[in-house]
Amino acid sequence: MSDRRARIVHSPHVLDFVSHSAAQTIRVGQRLGELLQRGDLVALQGDLGAGKTHLIKGIALGLGSADMVNSPSFVLINQYRAGVQRDGMPIYHVDLYRIERMAELAGIGLEELLDGDGVCLIEWAERAEGWLPAERLDVYLGHLSETKRVVRFVPRGRRYEELVDALKKAAFS
Repeated sequence: MSDRRARIVHSPHVLDFVSHSAAQTIRVGQRLGELLQRGDLVALQGDLGAGKTHLIKGIALGLGSADMVNSPSFVLINQYRAGVQRDGMPIYHVDLYRIERMAELAGIGLEELLDGDGVCLIEWAERAEGWLPAERLDVYLGHLSETKRVVRFVPRGRRYEELVDALKKAAFS
């Protein structure tokens, strides 16, 4: 993981790990999804092909969704439904790859999703930095090799610190 996106954060709540495959990234996402609640925001950053969509596939699985998850690059937002154990709550999958200027965000309904009744997952979240609430889970993904990725979970706020601590126990204990 390089550059400014992986800002040095010294906190006992930050979680770094190396994923050795897309399947492992999906499994960690699944563990995270099992812990997410209505109103949670996961802001993903990383280069093209770093594994953001794989992590989101796992999150949707963890929320019990049977929907096909794919990158909404051309439509910007896909909506999925969590499983019955989560009362079919909405899962909003936002991909801001095509956003070039902050002003473009005004017309896509991002504010409604952030204040909505579901879980919001945003790829290329750095393109909406001024629009995002201060409290959220930032996830940085980077290439280590053709198959390996480094993933860093950085909680912003108490709810997300507790979430990352629970993820450490669920996925790595």
